[in-house]
Amino acid sequence: MTAGAPSDERLAARTVGTAGPRVVFVHGLFGQGKNWTTAAKGLADGHRVTLLDLPNHGYSPWTDRVDYVDMAGLVAAELESFGEPVTLVGHSMGGKVAMQLALRRPELLRALVVVDIAPVEYPVSGGRTNDPDEEASPFDAFITAMRAVDLGALRTREDADRALREAVPSTMVRSFLLQSLVREGVASGRWRWRLNLETLQRDLGELRGFPDPPPGATFDGPVLWVAGANSHYVLPEDRPRMEELFPHTRLVKVKHAGHWVHSEQPEVFLRTLQAFLAAVEH
Repeated sequence: MTAGAPSDERLAARTVGTAGPRVVFVHGLFGQGKNWTTAAKGLADGHRVTLLDLPNHGYSPWTDRVDYVDMAGLVAAELESFGEPVTLVGHSMGGKVAMQLALRRPELLRALVVVDIAPVEYPVSGGRTNDPDEEASPFDAFITAMRAVDLGALRTREDADRALREAVPSTMVRSFLLQSLVREGVASGRWRWRLNLETLQRDLGELRGFPDPPPGATFDGPVLWVAGANSHYVLPEDRPRMEELFPHTRLVKVKHAGHWVHSEQPEVFLRTLQAFLAAVEH
């Protein structure tokens, strides 16, 4: 699949719940729709919840470039198929995709939830603050380490975990990355990444940015902006730009959470999301 390909090449999607308003989740870099399974199960009693795999991730097709506007277009095609507006939830890279979609196709959304990301450009190297504890843009190092794993010689997932340990010291993050390492068939035992690592690494600069929206574009629906209190992805200086593009934004900071808010504080995240959905749906 190439960038700008026709929408008959669909994103991989899984839906839980059979009745109620629609909620759609989009994951961040290196993620998959299944990262949102806990939240989806928590909502499924009263919602139809769709978990998407973005291009170059999970079971979705690979593209020849990584571009936010293209990704937003592919997600929009999925939302169009529902025939009704949805609440769109996006984390990190997926949050930028969701914001781009909201600014370009606002009629497809009832509401927007942006998790630990802002509509701004992030540094290619170094951090955003003077805090010595801030983790400085680790993603290039993560990809380099994943590409360096000798998949032909790999025997177990534990071997891959050991190979990533130096570049990815966090056990939680290694576990997250290794969800995309899969074995193709019991007989061959061949391992592969369900990530287009080469293209993602080449286009990391695109992912750090935020394309200019159409002139004068705003999304005037309700927006919940969730940030990890220990994360540096959402800073006070990001608020004016967020409120310029999304004038009805409510910011919630989740204590004891970093960038992966929904994984680090799943119960708090779910309660926060449920309260927001109750407000916008009634």
